[in-house]
Amino acid sequence: MLNWLSQVTSISLFNLCTIPERKGAALATVVGIAGVVAVFVGVFSIAEGFRHTMMVSGSDDVAIVMRSGSDTEMSSNLGREDCRVISDAPGVARDATGPLVSAEMLTIINLPKRTTGTDANVPLRGVQPAAFTIRGNLKMVEGRQLMPGRNELNVGVGAAREFAGLALGSKINFGQTDWTIVGIFSADGGVAESEVWADVAVLQPAYHHEDNFQAVHAKLASAGAYDQFAAALKGDPRLNVKTSRETDFFADQSTILTTFIKTIGVLITALMGVGALFGALNTMYSAVASRTREIATLRALGFGAGPVILSILFESLVLALAGGLIGAAAADWVFNGFTATTMNWQTFSQVAFAFTVTPAIIAYAIVVSAAIGLIGGLFPAIRASRLPIAAALRET
Repeated sequence: MLNWLSQVTSISLFNLCTIPERKGAALATVVGIAGVVAVFVGVFSIAEGFRHTMMVSGSDDVAIVMRSGSDTEMSSNLGREDCRVISDAPGVARDATGPLVSAEMLTIINLPKRTTGTDANVPLRGVQPAAFTIRGNLKMVEGRQLMPGRNELNVGVGAAREFAGLALGSKINFGQTDWTIVGIFSADGGVAESEVWADVAVLQPAYHHEDNFQAVHAKLASAGAYDQFAAALKGDPRLNVKTSRETDFFADQSTILTTFIKTIGVLITALMGVGALFGALNTMYSAVASRTREIATLRALGFGAGPVILSILFESLVLALAGGLIGAAAADWVFNGFTATTMNWQTFSQVAFAFTVTPAIIAYAIVVSAAIGLIGGLFPAIRASRLPIAAALRET
C-alpha cells in the first residue's frame, strides 16, 4: 500500500512539474473553468440576494391578513369593518395607543430608474401609524417619520437609491396630489426598502378608495399567539380572510423568481461547463500525448496503471480547482453586495436588493469545477494507462 501511494505521489509531482511546458493549454482550461464558476456564482448570488431580501422582511410575531383566495396584497380587498374586527381579535399586541395593527393600501406608481431613465413600477404603500412599530427593523436614516393627515412620504433607501426624484425634500405628484418626501428609512435590507410610504388616510381619497384596504399587518403578543389569532379570524362569521405569518408570506413571495433564476443559472452553467469540459479533455489528452515515452518508461520501471490514472486525474483536478478558486474569487469581488432592482412577479413591482455570495454558493461552485476536472481527466488517464509499453518507448 505504501509503495502504491509512493508511486501515485511521485508521478503526480512529476506531472505538475511539467505543466509550464504546456502552459497555453493549461491556462485555457483554467480560464474556461473560471468563467463557468464565475457565471454560476453570479447567477446564484442574484437568487440568494432576492431571497435574503424577502426573508429578512418577515417576523414570526407579525401576521398578515388578506381576503380569502388572495395570493398577494395587490389582489386582496378588505373593508373598514373587516379591519376593525381584525384589530379586536385575541392575540394582538397592544400599547398605549391601542392595538398594534396597520390596515394598509398598496398600489403602484411609475418612477424613472436612475440608470436608464425608463419608468418602472414602484410599490406605494399607505400605512397607519402603528406600521412603524410593527416593522421593528425600520430606522430613519434621513429626515423624520411622516405625520398622519399630511401629504408626506417616507421612502426606503433602496427606492431612493434606484429611482430618480426620491431624494429627501423632493416633491412628486401622483393621484393628482403633490407629496413631499420628509424621511428615508432602512429595514435591514428587507423588501420595505423598495417601497414608498404614505399615510393611508390621505392616500385613499387620492385614489378614491376611502373604505378599501389590501391587507392588515398585526403585531402579535408573541410568536406563539399566532394560532389563537388565526383561529379566531377563521371562526368569525363576519370575516372571509386568510392569515399568514410574515415569514411564511415573504417566503412564498420569493419562490417563483428564485426558482426561475436558479433554473436559468443551472442551464447556463451546464452549457458553459460542456465547453470547459472539452477544454479540459483537450489539455489532458495533449499532456498524455506529449509524455508518451515518459509514461511508458515509468510503466517499464514497475509503476502500475492505477497510479498513472490517478496522477492524470490529480493534475486535471488541480487545474480545475485553480480555475474554480479564481472564478469564485473574481465573482465574489464583482457581485457580492452589488445592488440592483428586479421585478417581483407576484406584485409586478420593482424590488431593490443586493447580490449575495454565500459560502454555500462558493462551495457548490468549487464542486462543479472539481467535477469538470475529474471528468475531463478521466478518459485521457485511462488512455495513458493503456499505452503499449514497447511501442511507446520507440516513439520519438
